[in-house]
Amino acid sequence: MEKTSGQKPPAADDDVGDDEEIDSSEEIEPKLKYARITNDLQNILCKDAASSIAVHPKFLCIGSHWGALHLFDHQGNSVRSHELQMHSVEVNQISIDEHGDHIASCSTDGKVYINGFYSNENAQKIDLDSCVKCVAIDPLYYKSSSGKRFITGDQRLMVHEKTFLSRRSTLLAEAEGSVNNIKWCGRFVAWASSVGLRVYDIEARCSLGLIKWPKSPDAHPERFRCNLFWKDVHTLLVSWVDSVRVFLVRRRNPAEVAENRDLPDYKVEQIYQFRTDFYLCGIAPLDTHLVLLGYPKERDEDGKAQRPQLYVVEPKVGGDYDELSTDCLSLRGYQQYSCNDYHLDCLVEENRFFIVSPKDVVVASPYDVDDRIQWLIEHERYEAAMEVVTNADKKELRRHTLIDVGHSYIDYLLSKACYNEAAMLCVKILGQDQKLWEEEVFKFARHQQLRALSPYLPRGQTHGTIKLNPHVYEMVLYEYIKTDHKGFLNLVKELPSSLYNLPAIVNAVMEHLLQNKPHERKEEMQELLEALAILYLHQKKFSKAFCMLVKLKNVEVFALIKQHKHYDCLLDIAVQLMELDASKATALFLEQNKVPPSAIVPVLEQNKYLLFLYLDALERRDGKSAGKKFQHLLVELYAEYAKDRLLSFLRHGDQYPIETALEICQKRKFYPEMVYLLGRIGKTREALALIVEELQDIRQAVEFCMEHNDQELWEEMIEKTVQKPEFASYLLEKTGTCIDPQMLIKRIENGCSIPGLKKSLVKLLCDYQLQVSVQDGCKKILVADYFNLHKRQVALQMRGVHVPEDCLCAVCSRPCIVKNPGHGDGLMVFYCRHSYHEQCLSGNISCIVCQPTRRLLRP
Repeated sequence: MEKTSGQKPPAADDDVGDDEEIDSSEEIEPKLKYARITNDLQNILCKDAASSIAVHPKFLCIGSHWGALHLFDHQGNSVRSHELQMHSVEVNQISIDEHGDHIASCSTDGKVYINGFYSNENAQKIDLDSCVKCVAIDPLYYKSSSGKRFITGDQRLMVHEKTFLSRRSTLLAEAEGSVNNIKWCGRFVAWASSVGLRVYDIEARCSLGLIKWPKSPDAHPERFRCNLFWKDVHTLLVSWVDSVRVFLVRRRNPAEVAENRDLPDYKVEQIYQFRTDFYLCGIAPLDTHLVLLGYPKERDEDGKAQRPQLYVVEPKVGGDYDELSTDCLSLRGYQQYSCNDYHLDCLVEENRFFIVSPKDVVVASPYDVDDRIQWLIEHERYEAAMEVVTNADKKELRRHTLIDVGHSYIDYLLSKACYNEAAMLCVKILGQDQKLWEEEVFKFARHQQLRALSPYLPRGQTHGTIKLNPHVYEMVLYEYIKTDHKGFLNLVKELPSSLYNLPAIVNAVMEHLLQNKPHERKEEMQELLEALAILYLHQKKFSKAFCMLVKLKNVEVFALIKQHKHYDCLLDIAVQLMELDASKATALFLEQNKVPPSAIVPVLEQNKYLLFLYLDALERRDGKSAGKKFQHLLVELYAEYAKDRLLSFLRHGDQYPIETALEICQKRKFYPEMVYLLGRIGKTREALALIVEELQDIRQAVEFCMEHNDQELWEEMIEKTVQKPEFASYLLEKTGTCIDPQMLIKRIENGCSIPGLKKSLVKLLCDYQLQVSVQDGCKKILVADYFNLHKRQVALQMRGVHVPEDCLCAVCSRPCIVKNPGHGDGLMVFYCRHSYHEQCLSGNISCIVCQPTRRLLRP
């Protein structure tokens, strides 16, 4: 046997049990709920004892030890319409027809009664000679054509039916031992004897076979009743001692009929069989599972019987089963009862189970959705309860809603100090209901855990979301001020200022700051001050906010200034901004000229380094306009803080005083810068002397002389360097094309050792030869070009100029060509094709219309 849990579940519903409890380390969710039937039934059982039961959807019938039959509704109220015939001793079995119109009962006194529920018209009474253990009424007894049949069992099985004039009793079968139970469903009757189980086809009047009980020394038939229950017309449930069997009554297929035509049309097949570790008092179906009423085999420490148990099991092929739930039932007086004192009956359509002991009747029914939720809540399994209520059909829920269960879950989490989980659950449960939110807020406030709830509070920032009362948000902020300054800062940044009263929160922060609590760390106070600055921003008190952030050295001030586009206070905090982050500050100052340089420079003059950083950035961005005004300051600042950029600045700058710059460089002995400045003011000899004597850089000296192209400067350089062998070698190699080599070679003293002289001379001669070759080539080209151009000019001057007959003088507008030679004047024609009378030009030798320097062409 397999169980769903290693622990037994607790006792059933408190209505069923007494004060005793069974400990369990882990409770599993029950399948059934229990309720004790009280009212009139309880009053009767106080005087009498129940010996049998039969249930119908309309009512239930209880047989007592004193032989009485009692009819009740399912709540235990008496519904007896008239007195039923009573037995003189214990009622052994009761059977009800399908419509609930007639009730059959039998007793040890040998009498069998058929009582009508509404009338006694079809009532019957028979008196047998022996003890009648069982009776079964025809399910169709209510029909007029049914024959009013019923079956009794003692040492034999008899069927009794009512004819037109009399009653007829027919022997159905000689029992194999005494019959102790009969169940009739449809056309099939099943009965159990001390030998085994037999199923009988009442229509075909034939037995479908005998299933014999296994022989066991502990299984005495007189001690254990066989329990039968028809799940439907073809499924029979059987329990006896500690054995459970499930049979299927089916029609034989054509192949089976053809094999042996003498066999009945129906056959009984066993589909499940398993053994239990407890005795069986009853069996009933629950959907695809079985419900077993069990009686423990072991006695307690005092030798008394233990509680009966109701099991829900799932049979498995192969002789095993899974135990789904087990409930211990605390029935009155259970210590004195034996296995046969308990009965189990069932309403299959309603899945309701009636457990009967001599002094108690208990109804078990499956847990509905509300029951499951209630059990899960009572056992603090709120996650499962939430899942059930979320997935359940709303029509199935009568006592619980998602909000109710959610409230209980939130209260539970708060009681267990699981504040974050409770806060997250609020989002799922409360939705967009403002009233519910505000109720839960006060719960968290009582626990002083509004901080846990704050990230999940609705803020109305998106369409369809709600806003809470401003007082709610203020409560949250007050709690943060007292307990968590960093959290307060973050919340102030996130929470829209329109949700709460700004002046009230600012005053609360100020009061807290003025208290000056010694236990608060400096970091915590800074966080509170930063939050106060953010609040000032929300109030549009930008100057206060920015000044406070700068004092706190908060780099976010730059982004906030840009965000709010407030630049009026920059001059007041310019130095602090530069000290906080110079690159961001200068970028802010220079952004779209929000602050003019002429206003910033005086503020920064007291701190030269900060002034340098600002002017350097200004020079990089705007050196040709606004930056020019401050180039005189930059010379000394570059000399002090960025010497490597000074020379570049001196080269491209043109608004600084050269003499002052030269003095600054002379004080610091910045020779490259001094060379450049001396060169700019024309003191090339002094500059060359610095290059040769201080820098000792022959390459720079050569480049300097080549840049200025001064013969005297070349001679000065050669004079200063030729006596140095390493310099002389470089000069021989590099200056062959710049100066006359003879001038250099003649000044080298005889006997002077010059490293690499041969290589240098070869290079010099090659360069000189190349120069001479280039000059010769250029000369040849020049001469050729001269003669070609001269020839072209002569050709142009000798070329005729066409003068048309209608040509007019450009001055007097008279024809230039006349037919009478005696009246003609001299004619002058220029290359531009303009023509003039000679006398009209008045001595000019250039075209009056075109350029006056144009040369004329005489015809």
